[in-house]
Amino acid sequence: MNLRMTDEELAFRDELRTFFTTQIPAEIRERTARGEFRPEDLIETQRTLNAHGLAVPRWPVEWGGKDWTPLQHDIWLNEMQLAAVPEPLAFNTSMVGPVIAAFGSEELKKRFLPATANLDIWWCQGFSEPDAGSDLASLKTRAVRDGDSYIVNGQKIWTTLAQHADWIFCLVRTDPNAPKRQAGISFLLIDMKTPGVTVRPIKLIDGGHEVNEVFFEDVRVPAENLVGEENAGWSYAKFLLGNERTGVTRVGASKRHIAQAKTYAAQTKIGEKSLLDDPLFAARVAELENDLLALELTQLRVVADSANGAPNPASSLLKLRGSELQQAASELLMDVAGPDSLPFDAGTDAMSPLWAQHSTPTYLNYRKVSIYSGSSEVQRTIIASSILGL
Repeated sequence: MNLRMTDEELAFRDELRTFFTTQIPAEIRERTARGEFRPEDLIETQRTLNAHGLAVPRWPVEWGGKDWTPLQHDIWLNEMQLAAVPEPLAFNTSMVGPVIAAFGSEELKKRFLPATANLDIWWCQGFSEPDAGSDLASLKTRAVRDGDSYIVNGQKIWTTLAQHADWIFCLVRTDPNAPKRQAGISFLLIDMKTPGVTVRPIKLIDGGHEVNEVFFEDVRVPAENLVGEENAGWSYAKFLLGNERTGVTRVGASKRHIAQAKTYAAQTKIGEKSLLDDPLFAARVAELENDLLALELTQLRVVADSANGAPNPASSLLKLRGSELQQAASELLMDVAGPDSLPFDAGTDAMSPLWAQHSTPTYLNYRKVSIYSGSSEVQRTIIASSILGL
């Protein structure tokens, strides 16, 4: 296949590149580039993107999506990552939004989709539980029908950014007697302000507060907040995860990290030369760039072969390799920082520059990428069964 961009695709790329680097404030992109997260940056950026029709291009056109080719969608994401633009909140745009658009009632679509696209509602994901992570079908959170409501009891864990969320989309067990565990699960939307919902922080190895425990104690949820059919939630979850895994290679972000590492390595003196001139370091960079190029070409092939936006089993391969290269790129940047990576959040009064201070927390935080959206072990199982037929 010919992977060279056409003149029209190059013009499309350049238009997006100009928009991302001129319409999103430089200070927001600088904070993002060094791994600094601020909720207000994400909100401002997503609303700017939404105002220009660039927040939810993969959604149906009637709900703000774009009639783009798969390659154009890939260019949109890659250029956004290269420009260090905060990406639209994945829980809104890649997860619950497409599920509501595909399976929700018209009332749910009208109620939630515009606010979800504009980040007027901040969503979080209620899937994993203490005893149901990769084995998600064993979840125990119960939702019992009581008239026009469901009564929800249980616990979710590793709930990313729940401290900022207005709503949570949950997988809940509505039929504990189903013959298969997957058959008795439903997809329910819950207001985080509902009495009985409690959020407790989990402190991470990088020192930050990104994930949480969420407890439900006799939480009354209107039955109208059920997405699709009762006990059909497992199918919706697979649809969600297929979409999620396609976008988590983060080739553009890894390219940016490598470019940063090369820039700082060129400024790091080793005798009369720079770190970038060191043969071992140069070989390490070259190998990583070659691996990233191979992943990018594979992703383009998968994108080009996608049919009607349906999840492709090859997305598991992209997710697996993308996770490995993201971790390798963050490790490279930390190694360039050297001893300057040790101070954390010391500010401008320290000798260590801000980019170096953020390199170690970023490296530690990126341990998560081989776990979320299905662990690397789960991806290998999917590859073995669905692609290799083993």
